[in-house]
Amino acid sequence: MKQDSNLTEPIGQNLIKMISNVCFSVFVFAVLIFTVIAITYQPPDPWLESSPALTKLFTQYHNATFQNDNSVLKTGEDLPEVFGTAESPANPPTAVQITEAVIEKKEERMTNMSLESKCDLSGPVNCSDPRVLIAIERFNLRFFKAIVFLEYQTPVNGSAPHECDVSWRFRNKKEKSWRKYRDFRRFRIGVGENCTYRITGANGWHSGVNARRQRSRVGAARNGGGIGKSAPSVRDEEINDTIPALGSETAFRKGKYLYYSRGGDYCKGMNHFLWSFLCGLGEAQYLNRTFVMDLSMCLAATYNPSNKDEEGKDFRYYFDFEHLKEVASIVEEGEFLKDWKKWDHSHKKQVPIRKVATYKVTPMQLKKDRSTIILRQFDAPEPENYWYRVCEGEAAKYIQRPWHALWKSKRLMNIVTAISGRMDWDFDAVHVVRGEKAQNKKLWPHLDSDTTPDALLAKLKEMVHPWRNLYIATNEPFYNYFDKLRSQYKVHLLDDYNELWGNTSEWYNETRLLNRGHPVEFDGYMRVAVDTEVLYRAKNRVETFYNLTKDCKDGINTC
Repeated sequence: MKQDSNLTEPIGQNLIKMISNVCFSVFVFAVLIFTVIAITYQPPDPWLESSPALTKLFTQYHNATFQNDNSVLKTGEDLPEVFGTAESPANPPTAVQITEAVIEKKEERMTNMSLESKCDLSGPVNCSDPRVLIAIERFNLRFFKAIVFLEYQTPVNGSAPHECDVSWRFRNKKEKSWRKYRDFRRFRIGVGENCTYRITGANGWHSGVNARRQRSRVGAARNGGGIGKSAPSVRDEEINDTIPALGSETAFRKGKYLYYSRGGDYCKGMNHFLWSFLCGLGEAQYLNRTFVMDLSMCLAATYNPSNKDEEGKDFRYYFDFEHLKEVASIVEEGEFLKDWKKWDHSHKKQVPIRKVATYKVTPMQLKKDRSTIILRQFDAPEPENYWYRVCEGEAAKYIQRPWHALWKSKRLMNIVTAISGRMDWDFDAVHVVRGEKAQNKKLWPHLDSDTTPDALLAKLKEMVHPWRNLYIATNEPFYNYFDKLRSQYKVHLLDDYNELWGNTSEWYNETRLLNRGHPVEFDGYMRVAVDTEVLYRAKNRVETFYNLTKDCKDGINTC
């Protein structure tokens, strides 16, 4: 028995040693794996790290990284529920929507007034009769359910005895800004029972030319100047994006300013620019200072047919400067530098200025600075000279990017509205991504074959009813690529509406004013912005990476 006991002891010790060795091996292997991960791990893009919740909200349908990306970042008018009215300093006056209840009240007032009208079926329609307008309002409510009607002008005579032209302002239900758009159409008026008016027919978008308000002509604007003679110059009176002046020298001296020098963000993609610009504007608001803004932009090569960066683009081509002026304290760089120079030349005591050489000086450290001008300099090499670096780290808890301040240009939105209006707000849309992604079979192996005309037609038959208006938002350069779809749908492409930005259009004339009389190219970013906004307004929307292909939007294995 003693001998058996001696035999079991080595066995037990060996078993313990074996278990210890296995555990130690597992531990060493785990440490090795952790070390490899620590060495090779690349942290997420700072674009996605700062203000993560808001960024996710704005980029849920689009790439918003610093890679070459020609998608369009959503702007503030898309998400009013995030900010609410309290965060928008320039709240609009309450507009009365034309609803059935409003129309019924009008009829009651007319009944109390004992309004009488002769039923002369042989004579021309009295377009100024309030009952004509009521008939038109009811017709519009019944047929245009995608828009909100805000106000009407009194109808005027059309080109025939039983026609009336009328103008109204409206807002699309899918656009959350308070901007108003205008349409004017021609209606054929009939007389029903008890001498009531009814609509027997209606023409299309902007057909009521007699009701169109004449727009004022302008010669030379303070921010335009030197208008050529090649086309008449007109200006949309509802757009006021003139450059504001600071005023007197005293007003300049009493102000507090945040001035960013040009950094590495210049000539980067538009989404990169916006992320950095809103960082600077957010810091200015945190510091309770006026942000000095350079309206001159550089459009990255990815948006230009020449595939070259183009300088000298005006911020107002792409974004709503009028709205920005209303909700944020800004001053244009040229005006600011002019007043600054004027002050220093006329006073012995120069304006107090603090120069900040690195983004590592946080906004919190500048909060109590009393200098008139805080000048942030971005002279370091990339990526140390990106504006958005100011809002990283601890600063992200204090700086709120004012997304509500950034809206798309109303000039571009007028084009979006015209395209949607010509389809009577009743259309479906498909987003077809091709271009470089379709050619890259390593990242998107099926995209090219899944977006051929035959494949598109087969899949759209399952999702879109035949003979619907079908708007195709796409980066496919060949216009006739989608001809096969015309056998089943009323196909619409952006280039079908190129007269909306041609040399006789309002957009052409108004942007020419901003560009000192020189024509402005309708560039790639503008095309994508318009295409995307029309897509948003569709009743039924079909997406490439959610409906047409199994490939992932950002490449293989990223779904």
